[in-house]
Amino acid sequence: MKIMFSLKQQVHYKAMLLALLLVSFTLSSRPVMSLVPNQCNDQCGTIQIPFPFHLNISCPSISTAFHLSCLNSTTLYLHIGFKTYRVLDFFSDGVLVDFPGTTGCRQYNDLNAFGFTKNDHFGISGDNVLGLYDCEDSSLCKAACETNDLPGCDGNNGGSLGCCYPLSDHSIWHFGDGFSFFSKFGCRGFTSWVVSRGTNTGKRGVKLEWAIPRNISDRICANNADMVNATTIEAGVRCLCKDGFVGDGFAKGAGCIKSCIKEGQEAYRKECDRPKHSHKKLVILAGVLAPIFILVSLFLFLCILKRPVKPGSFQLDQARYNSTLSFRKGCRSRLFSYRELDEATRAFEDSQMLVNDKNGTIHAGILSDGSHIAVQKVQCETERDLIDVLSRIELISSVVHRNLARLVGCCIESGSTLLVVYEYPANGTLEKHLQYSRGQKFVLDWYNRLRIATEIASVLVYMQYEIAPPIFHHGLKSSDYVFLDVDFSVKVSGFALLSSGCGDGHNNYENDVYNFGLLLLEIISGTKYTDMSTVALEKIKSGKLEEIVDPSLYYHEQPITRREQIEIVADIATRCLLFGADDKIGMIDVAKGLVHIAKEGNKKGPEFEETFSNSSLLQMISMSPDSIHVP
Repeated sequence: MKIMFSLKQQVHYKAMLLALLLVSFTLSSRPVMSLVPNQCNDQCGTIQIPFPFHLNISCPSISTAFHLSCLNSTTLYLHIGFKTYRVLDFFSDGVLVDFPGTTGCRQYNDLNAFGFTKNDHFGISGDNVLGLYDCEDSSLCKAACETNDLPGCDGNNGGSLGCCYPLSDHSIWHFGDGFSFFSKFGCRGFTSWVVSRGTNTGKRGVKLEWAIPRNISDRICANNADMVNATTIEAGVRCLCKDGFVGDGFAKGAGCIKSCIKEGQEAYRKECDRPKHSHKKLVILAGVLAPIFILVSLFLFLCILKRPVKPGSFQLDQARYNSTLSFRKGCRSRLFSYRELDEATRAFEDSQMLVNDKNGTIHAGILSDGSHIAVQKVQCETERDLIDVLSRIELISSVVHRNLARLVGCCIESGSTLLVVYEYPANGTLEKHLQYSRGQKFVLDWYNRLRIATEIASVLVYMQYEIAPPIFHHGLKSSDYVFLDVDFSVKVSGFALLSSGCGDGHNNYENDVYNFGLLLLEIISGTKYTDMSTVALEKIKSGKLEEIVDPSLYYHEQPITRREQIEIVADIATRCLLFGADDKIGMIDVAKGLVHIAKEGNKKGPEFEETFSNSSLLQMISMSPDSIHVP
């Protein structure tokens, strides 16, 4: 049974969970393998070259786009179009390159000098943090990224940055933009560091993400590998070995080999199948260590209980409420004037209204620069309501999740009404495309529907489990809050900003699960109607699922594995509707189930049941946006 915690209890719970996870990590650690050299063992200077990059054109690869050249056996170069970039390092998902034409130590480089335009194989990674020089407009500068350790070109401390902007922010720069984009803010130069996730240490250079086009005819991934989506390259994918296997994951590369820990040492292939001679020793060791870690975790838990809890970042200082500084803290991005939004939405006329519910109204609009936006109007009856809403805006604006609609900015109207501005994705609502599938030329096939459902679940779980305090939606509908971007990736908006009057967290949790169950039924059937849950559950119960499946999916013509996927998703929807209200199933269980289907394809039975019996924070983290697998 799931219980919603207060913020203080959540802090205590997470601290205890972290201590207990140390036990799990100690007893079940996995081997970590560095990047695997390509099959030709290519090397230039001290740099070993991993697949799919190669020096020799006869070396197995996937595309000539990954062909490199080595000058004087010491300096490695990557060629993209007419530009040549010196290679500094490789990552599992990218390559670090130097600034073109750099001959000496230059703290800043010309914005137009990098000369990169995205293509089917490379894109500028969101892991880059930029230092911008002599910008006339400082509104793009982000103070938070200045805490990173960013060395200068001479290897020493880079000193104080004039303006710092992490490309992961997405509030101003977007994937596909070049560095020349920043010239519109009057910036005259830039430098870049890659800051890997989970660290605050930068490495000088520009990280380019690499990927393989999904539509190539050859089989891409090896056995025991999953296909994962690229972040910055449209329709780009890479291969990732499954748990228990290591390698580059590609069919033409080293593939994936079985890996394990044997007697404290890394072991591979057949070594992993041999019986463990020291099993008895491991059991004794586990028996000794486990109680010690448990006692330490309980001690830490009791210490935290005794500590006074300071107000979290989600509560603004009420004494500073009326000041501009307080409002800017809540709204980190653009501050709009009411006049701007009034003009963009045609004075908020009814024809522009997208939503009108307990989360507020949402109107579509177009800014003077042509940007499409959605404006959520939240009425704050008390000063405390406004403070709570500003704190939630602060939280949402700090969240980076590719399936969360970007918060563009906000505005206060006459002190009581808050206007929150989101991006309005180009492809409109999910409902529109589900309806188009019925009798229209474009059909939203089952593969895309399963991916869309998984992405929606992922962002709901992220907002509920990774944000403190958790943010619930309690208003999820395909017609209102689920949008599709140009590449048909999901963008969810309209999360509840005002907690007062919306019930306690327990009920919010139930409503999101129930509403998601209705949404799954709509994704399966391609339509919605008043008594859909009653009719659909009756059909499913009587074994007549095919009668509610969208005719455009041609259920009976699908392969057996695809029909089984539809059946399992219908089963998840049934669980959401029947057990969500009793708190017997949560969004984390639902998301894990959908990811399991996407990964395992047609597997069904005990494996599926297991996905609903092991909902831990660690499992949830594995479903962050960049690690969701596609079938």
